[in-house]
Amino acid sequence: MHRNLSNDHGGTRVPLRCFQGRVDAEPSDPAVLIGSLGALQVVALTAGPMMLEHGARTQRADTRGFCFLLQRSGKGELRQQGCRELLSCGDIALYDPANAWQYQVHERGEIILLHIPAALLAENLPDPAGLCGRRLGCNEGLIATVGAMTTTLVSQLRGGLDEVSRQRAANHLLGMISSCFVSGALDDRSGSAIVAGRLWRIRDFIEQNLRNPDLSPTLVASAMRVSPRYLRMIFATQDESIASYVRRRRLEECANQLADARWRGHSITEIAFGWGFNSAPHFTRSFRDCFGLSPRQYRQRELTPVTLAA
Repeated sequence: MHRNLSNDHGGTRVPLRCFQGRVDAEPSDPAVLIGSLGALQVVALTAGPMMLEHGARTQRADTRGFCFLLQRSGKGELRQQGCRELLSCGDIALYDPANAWQYQVHERGEIILLHIPAALLAENLPDPAGLCGRRLGCNEGLIATVGAMTTTLVSQLRGGLDEVSRQRAANHLLGMISSCFVSGALDDRSGSAIVAGRLWRIRDFIEQNLRNPDLSPTLVASAMRVSPRYLRMIFATQDESIASYVRRRRLEECANQLADARWRGHSITEIAFGWGFNSAPHFTRSFRDCFGLSPRQYRQRELTPVTLAA
């Protein structure tokens, strides 16, 4: 059920660091536009099947931000903290770039990323962390208008746009996007938006502590200052328990490193223990149950003909 996230389509793996003002890519990779609209950073990328990814990192308060992803054309899948959002032409999703994220391009198309400082976004969108992982379809509210405006601005960035116009455009665009997400949250009368926000915070804590071998439902409940019963109630909206979620995420991270040639010098046990497992036999059984292969078989399949470490 859970596949290696970096090789679903045999595409190119690109470490995307757009928030430092660049994209690390080989010359043969698709062209990328990077510009700015006031305090907003803009990345426009046209690509065929490939994987964009960024690992978790600690951000200073003054560099903390969030990112909107506009699927301008084509199709793709955004994954973060175990959540998956399938995006089609015109859809927009919000995610947290401080946590590990991956975006699989399913078919050739264009995506536009807008990185917004957390303090600025908070002025327009209350509790943005609680809305991370949420997708708004192109037919919802003013999303189609937002998409058209964003596309026009990117075109103008390519041709040149003065600083005053950039700042005005940034303020208008941010207001429109924020309004769309606020409206989407208010339309959810069942209260599931509130639950989703709390679930996201719990997942955020788990992601930050995934390597801790002592991570457990009890530890999570204590850290989040909720009762174990309430924690189970939050996760009851999912298809797996919190313990299963932690195990799955650890296995996915292990699979990513086993399939990464940069980790070929590290043993399987070293990788497993690095992600919080403390028993090699237990890890092997769990990995086989999840991926249908032993860790060694999986690594051989993904890295052949690269010479492997024992």
